[in-house]
Amino acid sequence: MSDPDTKRAPAVQENLAATENMPDLDNPDLYLNREINWLAFNARVLEEALNPEQPLLDQLNFLTIFHNNLDEFFMVRVANIYRQYRQGVASTSPDKMSPARELAEIRRRVLTLTAVAQDHWRKKLSRELKDKGVHLVRYRDLTEKQKQFLDGYFKREIYPVLTPQAIDPGHPFPMISNTSLNFIIQLRGEDGVIRYARLKCPSRNCRLVFIPRNKEGKIYASLGFNANVRNDDILLIEDLIREYLGMLFPGNTVLNAGLFRITRNTDVEIEEDEASDLLEAVKDLVEQRRFGDVIRMEIAHGTSPELTSFLCDHLGLQAFQIYRVKGPLAFSELQQLYGIERHALKAEPFYPYLAPMFQDADMFALIRKRDVFLYHPYDSFMPVVEFIRQASQDPGVVAIKQTLYRVGNDSSIVEALIDARRRGKQVTAVVELRARFDEERNITWAEELEKSGAHVVYGIPGMKIHAKLCLVVRRETEGVVRYVHIGTGNYNTSTAKIYSDMSLFTANEDICADVTDLFNAMTGYGHREAYRSLLVSPLFMRKGLLDCIEREILLHKEHGGGEIIFKCNQLVDKHIIRALYKASMAGVRVHLLVRGICCLRPGVSGISENITVTAILGRFLEHARTYWFRNNGEGILYIGSADIMPRNLDRRIVVIPPFFDPELRNYIRNTILELQIEDTVQNWKLKEDGTYQRIVPGKKERELSSQECMMRGIRLS
Repeated sequence: MSDPDTKRAPAVQENLAATENMPDLDNPDLYLNREINWLAFNARVLEEALNPEQPLLDQLNFLTIFHNNLDEFFMVRVANIYRQYRQGVASTSPDKMSPARELAEIRRRVLTLTAVAQDHWRKKLSRELKDKGVHLVRYRDLTEKQKQFLDGYFKREIYPVLTPQAIDPGHPFPMISNTSLNFIIQLRGEDGVIRYARLKCPSRNCRLVFIPRNKEGKIYASLGFNANVRNDDILLIEDLIREYLGMLFPGNTVLNAGLFRITRNTDVEIEEDEASDLLEAVKDLVEQRRFGDVIRMEIAHGTSPELTSFLCDHLGLQAFQIYRVKGPLAFSELQQLYGIERHALKAEPFYPYLAPMFQDADMFALIRKRDVFLYHPYDSFMPVVEFIRQASQDPGVVAIKQTLYRVGNDSSIVEALIDARRRGKQVTAVVELRARFDEERNITWAEELEKSGAHVVYGIPGMKIHAKLCLVVRRETEGVVRYVHIGTGNYNTSTAKIYSDMSLFTANEDICADVTDLFNAMTGYGHREAYRSLLVSPLFMRKGLLDCIEREILLHKEHGGGEIIFKCNQLVDKHIIRALYKASMAGVRVHLLVRGICCLRPGVSGISENITVTAILGRFLEHARTYWFRNNGEGILYIGSADIMPRNLDRRIVVIPPFFDPELRNYIRNTILELQIEDTVQNWKLKEDGTYQRIVPGKKERELSSQECMMRGIRLS
């Protein structure tokens, strides 16, 4: 499979361009900057952390998500802009913002957001947690007995794994791994000479040290099932190490010490054309990522200018890459604290719904009767696991083919595939090794599957395989029958509890035949000129969506009532945005539910005034992608894992299937999507100027949370 021509579907574009008095839809002012809009998304995450209605540990959880998002943003997106800036590359994005201006605006906004986040932690959240018995303390706050108690713990558990590194002509400045916590230390020797050293905080140790307030307790640094912390003080490990720096440098006086952390470019490219073994190439990539170019340095507030300059000189950093932090560095690691047993400080646990029809059910008999739809996490993910488990054990099943992108650490699905192979079934696993930040886990699973005798395919050069597919081939009395599961999310039982995703089970012959052909294309040299029902990128998805938009415009001109609803994570692709502008100009009502990046500018007079963009942010991460066209009342609906981004449409294998069952199709449109459009609790509206405003109910409107409604059990009858 090769990259498609992004100028395909000329007939569609010519028809749309035939509109009279067409404005210039290439005008940069019609497009929002991708990176700035992403920061607006992360600002909404921060707003959830600031929300006093959130339980305290949920506020903490959102705060850690905010910081983790920023880390990945710098590692990938800012790294790419910084590369363009250094190479003097002009902007290629539709908004035409230069890399230099982007970097300046990103810094300005990040400083504003992180200042708010740090103040919330230091001045409010940490204090409120302490009032509720969760005591995060500084070393200086401990009693003398606690300090004596810690002395033995440090010498026994921490000191042996610390490795101080001198920095001088005989000891070059060490390589600093990505996102590690480090001390830079200024020393004066007995000879009066000033020297410098680096000390890395041990990454294998838990960041949190639990110290009892009474002598009967025991110090521990891991979250066990009994970690309710009511009788403990909690100290960050770096605060403890700081107190013992002198022990590591006998004969020297510690003059200054500062904690710092660097963020490197992790967007390392694999030279796939030169790689004879993709598995080995990805293993090398994981190692290279630890030492990519430095993009950002975070340094503890109060660190001396001399130490800061020393680091900048040795790391080759400019002033705009330095971020001073008040409060804990690597804040995302404090997510460990969410594991403590303080249920009163968290939202009430939610238990997914398992319909009676799935209890002790024959999954194949269910799917033969009609298509089955699930909306996770409100509907249990168990039927997906059970579908694959039953396939692995059913004597009639002869083959299972599955894509694996991010499956997690303890994967019951991979175990079922291994079991199927042991039972003599043909098992094919298409494992995408290049799932960013999950490469090592995927390598492990791929090797385990290979050991079991499964046929493992590592992907296609130049393409990421992002489709979520499972094909089961079963021999029945009437012959061979195929069953398919297609999802919007990964085959991951952990994320299925916190991401909102959709599942479709079907035995529809056209869809099953399409999935069969697609697996053949992924594992062999198959090439398809067309698929029967599926929209498959990179060759057909953009054209299929453009055709649907054009059809909606034409039907609206003839009959009225045109409506398009897109629900996705990101909306970036210029070709689709132009088509949506044209639909709006033709009078079609367009509602876009875009959780993250949206480069389309709504509300522009004469162009996008019929387009509304909203974003839901709540307890569960909105992750499902859904594409609805009213189609003069007939309704066309697709779901899948494809966002509207050039990488999804041009450089990934992604699938979106149609819903043929009108009852399921109408349920998704009239219940799920309608609830999300009408949400007045967790919904934000994108304004013409690129800012977001929280939607609040009017005086005569009731409060409506779409996620709460789904949790309360609105189901397809």
